[in-house]
Amino acid sequence: MSPAERLHIGAVAERAGVPAKTIRYYEQIGLLPRPARGKNGYRSYDGRAIHELSFVRRARDLGFALEDVARLLALWRDERRGSAEVRALALEHVAAVERKLTELESLRATLLDLVHRCHGDSRPDCPILEDLERGPRAASPGTALGASPGAHAVGRGRRAAKTHQCGPEAPRSQPWKPRSRSRE
Repeated sequence: MSPAERLHIGAVAERAGVPAKTIRYYEQIGLLPRPARGKNGYRSYDGRAIHELSFVRRARDLGFALEDVARLLALWRDERRGSAEVRALALEHVAAVERKLTELESLRATLLDLVHRCHGDSRPDCPILEDLERGPRAASPGTALGASPGAHAVGRGRRAAKTHQCGPEAPRSQPWKPRSRSRE
């Protein structure tokens, strides 16, 4: 792209791989500068805009929050920057990813435990449904949010008033649909 060549938002969106709506949002929140306008009033972008959008997209693909993307973008634009701040920001993000992985592993273990305890036959007892019925509980260190530590006790056990089934023989319920609101 030549320095004099200007592009409209659709072409920039296509080249950078982001929707035009996202570009407008990034401009609105100040992440990206507002572009010049052509005589026709349309946004007019240069090659740098595509480069910046690609940078932002890659940072978002790596899971950086918009606040961190803004910091990284400012550091990238500053040619006199040192890499120490960039590295520190990336290490903070790595730590957050590791915390999330730990939470997901704990959640996986809890779900596998519940699945293991569910017989999946014609009996109405279902530890999965019983656990969901109990609702969320405060998480203790090393457990997923709402997960029981240790043996993952089922709690209330079978209740005669309710019959739940799980597994291949369980009756299929209707898919969930949002309630329509009457316009009164």
